[in-house]
Amino acid sequence: MAVSLMVRNTSTRKRLFRSDALRRLAERICESEGVREEAEISLLFCDDDEIAELNRQYRRKNKPTDVLSFAQNHTPIPGAARLLGDIVISLETVEARFPQSAEKMRAEIRLLFCHGLLHLLGYTHDKPAEEKRMAARQAQLLGVPSEQAWGE
Repeated sequence: MAVSLMVRNTSTRKRLFRSDALRRLAERICESEGVREEAEISLLFCDDDEIAELNRQYRRKNKPTDVLSFAQNHTPIPGAARLLGDIVISLETVEARFPQSAEKMRAEIRLLFCHGLLHLLGYTHDKPAEEKRMAARQAQLLGVPSEQAWGE
């Protein structure tokens, strides 16, 4: 099982992530979640203005957010990679949370990417029990304590 990760960075923030490390994380998550076929994920890094516009357009929330996920819910084509969907992360929001700490920013990017990918795989957190389940899964997948596995 392999994951194709297509990354685009329109953010003014650079060098905060490694595509190869995120692809390996995606492969580990997909494998542990039972995805057996090849999979494709699109990842966009942007700044607050761009993610705010997407949040406004698709969620009717007039503000920036840290991560958005857009699952592809169509019938797979036999023999083709499974299109999981799109993840959007605001590097401006990440930097605002952890100014002056590239290490903490990278950890936050991994957390947000994991969170977004779990959404693409069907996880939700609309109810407290779902949030607890998703946070526990993120902690397990990232190998971090549970208090570090859930953003603000």
